[in-house]
Amino acid sequence: MHHEHSAKRSERASIGPSWATARVLLILVLTFGALVVESSAQVATSRPPRQLAPGVLTTIPPSFAPEDTVSTHDLIEIRANPALQWNPEFLAATETLFGMSANVKFRREVWCLEFAFKPLRMIEVDVPNASGGSERKLVWYLVYRVRNTGQVLKPVEGEGGIFTAELAKGGPIRFLPQFVLESNDRTASGQRVSLAYLDRVIPAAVTAISQRETPGRILLNSVEISEQPIPVSDGRIDKSVWGVATWTDVDPRIDFFSVFVGGLTNAYQWEDVPGEYRPGDRPGKGREFARKMLQLNFWRPGDELLQTEQELRYGVPLGKADLYGVSDGVAYRWVYR
Repeated sequence: MHHEHSAKRSERASIGPSWATARVLLILVLTFGALVVESSAQVATSRPPRQLAPGVLTTIPPSFAPEDTVSTHDLIEIRANPALQWNPEFLAATETLFGMSANVKFRREVWCLEFAFKPLRMIEVDVPNASGGSERKLVWYLVYRVRNTGQVLKPVEGEGGIFTAELAKGGPIRFLPQFVLESNDRTASGQRVSLAYLDRVIPAAVTAISQRETPGRILLNSVEISEQPIPVSDGRIDKSVWGVATWTDVDPRIDFFSVFVGGLTNAYQWEDVPGEYRPGDRPGKGREFARKMLQLNFWRPGDELLQTEQELRYGVPLGKADLYGVSDGVAYRWVYR
């Protein structure tokens, strides 16, 4: 009996080292496998963005107009008060405070981003509703790219006090986007159908759109893209930022429409509505501002029964330019509104 137990202990002793070795090998194999999987995942996430075919992106260059750097206005806060008007004996009337407050030149530096976009498309996704659930909706969307060229237009005073507008070097620009999809349709009597839709942030839609349109790229909604300034891109390094605008519940009867893009430039105009400001009012009361926006024109020949993205077309159909306020063949323009 003693010899039998001794033999079993001897047998276990001889098996022990080989089993321990096998466990070590198994751990090494599993660890190596995990490293391979992790390395593969890193390669997948760092995969370069898919290259777009030529012509897929429509690029709108920055709009730099010298007239955007200056505007001429009366200082209504002074001109509205007749008590400030007087006739001096030893000065010209134009040299008084009241005289100098007429036709004042307001000058400013103007920047503008380059805007490029893919064709307007549609996708169906589950969108959260007010009851806490979700419902299937058709989402119209526009994937776009903004690039900061690093140029600004600034007023420069020359000899004799004459100003010119010259291109200069700028820095990072914060893009605060506003996308409005607006109908240009008319009723039988010629009245405009007043339908306008603001861009709506739909995280579920952005995920689905990104997988479809921009694999390998980060696609931002209108809130996310405004959080960080757009850095300057040069000839060697492209620091463009990609985003998407989304709309839901668009009236399927719309045939002629425009997308207005705000935030691409800081150019603006303003005017004082006559009679709105009275002495003692807060400065600027009744003043109305109009900002420079990009108008992109679209149309669709379909009807409300079957909506497909193949019907969404960029441009203006022949004979319908008057609906958009443009000439024939004009697919986009810069407007103040």
